[in-house]
Order: sequence, then C-alpha cells, then structure tokens
Amino acid sequence: MMNIKLFREKFFKAITSIMQLMLAWLVILLILRIFEVLYNGITRTFPESMLKLIALSVWFDIMFWLKVVVCITVVYIVLYFIKPTLARVTGLIALFLLSISQLLLITYFNTSLVPLGADLFGYSLADIQQTLGASSALNIVTIISLILMLVVFGFVLIFLSRRIKVKLSFVLIISIIAFLALLTNVQQYSSMIDLRNEYDQNLSLNKADYFLTSSVNYFLPASRETDIYADAYIEQYEGNESLGDAFVYPSEAAFPFYHTNEAPDVLSPFFKPIQSPPNIVILMVEGLGRAFTNEGAYLGNFTPYLDSLAGESLYWKNFLSIGGRTFGVLPAMMGSMPFSKNGILEMGAQMPDHLSLYSLLSYNGYRTSFYYGGDSKFDNMAIFLKKNGVNAVEDLKTIPSNYRKLPAKANGFTWGYADDQVYKHYLGNHPMGSPTLSVILTVATHDPFLVPNQDRYKKQFEQRMSLLGFDDSKKMNYRNFANQYSSVLYADESIRDFINAYKKRPDYANTIFLITGDHRMAEIPLRNKIDRFHVPLIIFSPLLKRTAQFESISTHFDITPSLLRLLKKSSKLNLPTGAGWMGGGLDTARSFRNIHSYPLMQTKTAMVDFIQGDYHLNGNQLFKLNVDLEETPIQDEKKLKQLNNAFDNFKRKNDKISNGGKLLPDSIIKRYQLR
Repeated sequence: MMNIKLFREKFFKAITSIMQLMLAWLVILLILRIFEVLYNGITRTFPESMLKLIALSVWFDIMFWLKVVVCITVVYIVLYFIKPTLARVTGLIALFLLSISQLLLITYFNTSLVPLGADLFGYSLADIQQTLGASSALNIVTIISLILMLVVFGFVLIFLSRRIKVKLSFVLIISIIAFLALLTNVQQYSSMIDLRNEYDQNLSLNKADYFLTSSVNYFLPASRETDIYADAYIEQYEGNESLGDAFVYPSEAAFPFYHTNEAPDVLSPFFKPIQSPPNIVILMVEGLGRAFTNEGAYLGNFTPYLDSLAGESLYWKNFLSIGGRTFGVLPAMMGSMPFSKNGILEMGAQMPDHLSLYSLLSYNGYRTSFYYGGDSKFDNMAIFLKKNGVNAVEDLKTIPSNYRKLPAKANGFTWGYADDQVYKHYLGNHPMGSPTLSVILTVATHDPFLVPNQDRYKKQFEQRMSLLGFDDSKKMNYRNFANQYSSVLYADESIRDFINAYKKRPDYANTIFLITGDHRMAEIPLRNKIDRFHVPLIIFSPLLKRTAQFESISTHFDITPSLLRLLKKSSKLNLPTGAGWMGGGLDTARSFRNIHSYPLMQTKTAMVDFIQGDYHLNGNQLFKLNVDLEETPIQDEKKLKQLNNAFDNFKRKNDKISNGGKLLPDSIIKRYQLR
C-alpha cells in the first residue's frame, strides 16, 4: 500500500505534468485566436474595436482553458497513478482533439459568421450532408492551412510541453483558480466589455467552449419554474392593456394554443372590393434581410426592384421572421404554429394535426402548390406539405431537367434549380381557372451563393456600391462578400422578371403577392441580436386601392390570421370560429410600436429570444428596440422578470406540444379536414 509521502510525491508530479501540457495547450489557444482574428479580418471584415475584441477574446479563451484544466486534471491524476505514460498519452490525445475541434469550428464560423452550437443535433444526417456539400468553407487554401495548423499542434503539445518548467506553487495556484472559476459565475463579467455589433461579439467567443456549453445545455436543460404570483407575471397577463394578442383560451390545459379570438380585419381598408376569391402568390426569399433590402437599409440598398415595388405596396419595414434558419418559415407563415422542441417540422410524421392557410383555402375551393428549387425533403418540408394536402409540389426531383440549375461547386454540389428557372417553370406549369394559393421558396441566396452569370451581377455589385456613394475603403471591405451581394442582386432581378411576366397573365388582376425573407442572411456580418430575424414584408396587388408603409413590428406568425380575415370578409370563406394560431395578425400602425409578444428561435436547438413591446430578451440580456430595430442593452429587473415569465409560460405550453399535445379539438380538425 502506498504511503502518504509517496502518494504526495506522485500527486505533485501528476499535477505538474498536466500543467506542462495545459500551458502548452494555452499557447495553441492563443495561436488559434490570432489565426481566427486575422483569417476573418482578411476574408470577411476586421472588428470595429480591435482592442476590446482582443481583451474579450483572451478572457473567453482563458475561461475555457480553466474549465478544461479542471476536467482534464481530475482524469489525468487518476490515470497517472495507474501509469504515467497512459496519462500523458491520454492528455495529448484529448488536447489534440480539442485543438482540431476549435480549428474546425473557427472554419465553420468563417463561412456562416455565427458560431456552431447544439443546432448540429437538430438536423438529420442527410440534411447535414447536404449543408456540408453546399458549404464554401473547404477549399485548397483552407485544407493547406488546416494541415499546417495540425503540425503546429503536434509540435507544441509533444515537444514544447516538455520544455516548460513550472513551480509547484504556480501549479497549485492555477489549480485553485480553475476550480473557483468553475464553481463561480465569473464569466458574467464579460458583459463589462461592450462590443458594438453581433459579428464582433460572435468573433470573440471561444468556438469550442460555445459548442460544448450549448450541447450540454441542450442535452441537460435546466428546469423551468415560473412564479405565477410575481407582480411581473400578473402585470403581463392582467395589467398591460397596451399589448395586443390577448387570447382567450377555452380549454388551455387540453389545447394550450387553441383560442377563440379572431384577428382584426386590418387589410380590407387597403383593398378595392374583391369580387371573386383572389389568387395568392407567396415568395419566400432565402436569406432576404432588411439590412441590405430597400431604402434605409443600414448596409445599403441592394434590391432596387423590391425597393420600387415597396412604394406600390403595403410594406412593413420592421418585420421579423420567427426563425434564424429556413426550418421555421413554412409552419410559421402558413400555419402560425409553435416550435415544439426542435422546430415543429422536426416532429415529422408525429407533427400534431393542425389547420393552415394551405388546408383552409383548399377546403374553400383553392388549388394549392409549393415550388422549390431544392429538395423539399430538407427540414421535413415535404411531410408538412403532405399533411396539408398540397395539390402540387414541384422541387429538385420533379422540375424538368431542361431548366437550368445553379452553378455547381468544385465537388459537384448544387442546391438545385436557379430562382429564375423556378419562376419560369411556375409560369409555364401553373393552371388558371380556380383560385390558387402558391408558395415559392427560393434557394440561390444561400451559401455558396453561386448564381448564373455571376460575373454580370458582380459588375452590378460594383456599380451599386458606386451609386450608394461608398468610398474605396468601404468597397474593399464589401468585396469580401461579393458572392453574397451579387446573389441578392440576382434574386432581386429574378423577382422583377417574374412579376413582369405574371402581369401578362389574365389572372394577374385578381392576384395578391406577398414577398418576404425566410430569415436574414447570416453570412454578411450581423449588427445585433434581432438583426438575424429582421426581414421585409411586401404585399403587392393590382387589387390595392392605396399603398402604405408601416414601422410597427409584425412577424411571420401574423400573416395567416390576417390573410384569412381578409378573405373571409371579401370571399365569404367558411372558417372555424377558433384557431391555434400563434399570431394575432398584422399590425398596420404607421408609427413604431410592437403590440405582440412572441418567441423567436435562432436555430433548431436555440430558443433564447422573446419580444414583447419594444423589448427583446436574448438569454438573460434585455434590450430596448428603437424605430430602426437598433438595440440598446438595459438593466431593468422588473421588465426582465416580466419577459422571462411570459417566455416561460410559452415554453410550458410548447413543451406540451413536444410531448404529444394537441393544437386543436378533434371536432374542428374533422370539420375542416381536406375533402
């Protein structure tokens, strides 16, 4: 049996040995940080405040390093007592894998400009393979850089670590600091350094720490408890008449989202008398963010046609998607549905029975369709369309091969058919006669942002920058995103050609067009947290009798309730008296306000955003919104608690749907099920 002296000697040798490895790994973290800042600065954009970014980045890296010190030290000591060589080899392998992971996550960030979190676990293997095939992250320069970095990792860990001399007192002090950092929430002090925009904030994060932390939170979520007797909670539901969407739930325990409210008819005043059920054409444009769309876009207006169309339309400047990726747009816009755990489409065949704009218009004699240049199985969209009885689904597998696909990457991958080709197929294939509801989801403005005749659109991009008055320095920075902006110009021109061609159809005079983004493209740096959801909404129609622009906030949740209310009045639709809509309807107030209280979902595993009034909750941080959807972080404990309680109330109801709960009574489903 080992005596105390030998035990102590071996223990001290173990912690000294692991500290040598950990200090060598700290050098790797700092090398990776330098690489990350330079790599993103050269290929994307340098941070606005370099000194602040360096300070915050080093803080995040050291906090992650201390966490790893604790976790690896415990295992290392145990293995060291078994066999010192086993401990060292295990430590080397673990730190080498962490280094590779950090490098790969940095590469992912350079492409997406958002850190990878637990959203990885929200996608099927087929979806992940398709997304990786599309990614522009892997090229010959990147691969060579990865190989060189791996050589550096090996040299530092294997050779440099042996040359590092540490005193026992230093080892003990660092170990104590590491354990204290793990037991206390010292990471909260990072908020003392305020970076100006979301891109800088995301760049400063340690990518491996972010991924591991969000993964742990996803698989081991914290329990939720809402104090229903708190003043903030009571005020939210009883004392705040300024907020709209005060739903009446007749049987909330059994049907948490079923309410008897009817959305106000806010659209009819803008329309001429509608003599017969109008055609509805909805364009969901991939990545179309307000940041670069239309007049007043803070990055510049790169959609000249949509800007001109907005002046002839009903136009919401401060419209929000409810998802940070495409998974949220179909169920939100067409069904105003809650999220469930990973986005309701992820439930697949277990998706609860529901009604939607698709099913209710089909019930009332409409012919329905969905057109998409990619594979409609992506994100389980095909299952949603089937459950809603959509008459025609045209996608990658059914669009005739004589139409042109998007340019392929070097590996042969393409998302599918080009936007202009999908529009042409729609115009040539879409029947006239009975009223129709058509949804067209585009794909060209998605990574890798390769479009037909790209050189022509890059020339337009250069001309557009000059027209916007950019100086040479700003132009140089924007050229790092030339593919993104040129794809936006292509998408804008494709919509122009589609609308102009549609005007030649006999049924144009009785058609209503809706144009919005599924979410804001993240591959151009984000300004703030809400920017990821900020998209335009345009309702254009020859049936309009007047145009208007609105600064009030509405979301994708609000579209179906308002459209159905318009059609019910004008076309005498047969609709249920109750609904399970999340949305209360579009707000047509001209001045800035928000009468809604809604959750937003960044990714399939990150539901951390909630808006209410002119406040935005992101995690535990509260922001105040202004008319341009700029955000200011504020400290208001009462308001923070109010939004948290409202958000938790939604989460409890949402959990019921995740666990098999129903959206609507069976009697309503059976009454309005498709014939």
